[in-house]
Amino acid sequence: MTDTLQKLAATIQSRKGADPSSSWTAKLLDKGPEKCAEKFGEESIEAIIEAIKGDRDRLTSEAADVLYHLLVMLTARDVTLADVMAELERREGTSGISEKAARPQA
Repeated sequence: MTDTLQKLAATIQSRKGADPSSSWTAKLLDKGPEKCAEKFGEESIEAIIEAIKGDRDRLTSEAADVLYHLLVMLTARDVTLADVMAELERREGTSGISEKAARPQA
C-alpha cells in the first residue's frame, strides 16, 4: 500500500518543472501551490459528499483523487511523502487527544 503512494509521489515529483502540455500533473504544478490547494479542497469536498451518500465505489474513487491531489499540493510546497510519514511515525503510539493537547495554541 505505501509502495503505491511512494510510486505516485515519485511520479508527481518527476513532473515538477515538466512541460504543462505533457502532463495533467505538470499543468497543476505549473499553476502554483494555491491552485493545487484549491484542487485538493474540491476533491476533498467531493469525497465528503460521497461518504454522506454512502456510495462505496464513488467514495473509493474520490478518495483516490484526494490522495493524488494531496500529494500534488505537498509537492507544490516542497513537502515530501517521507516528511509526512516521518510525522506520522513521530505521533505513533500517542493518543490523539494527548497529541492535540500538546500542540501550540494559536
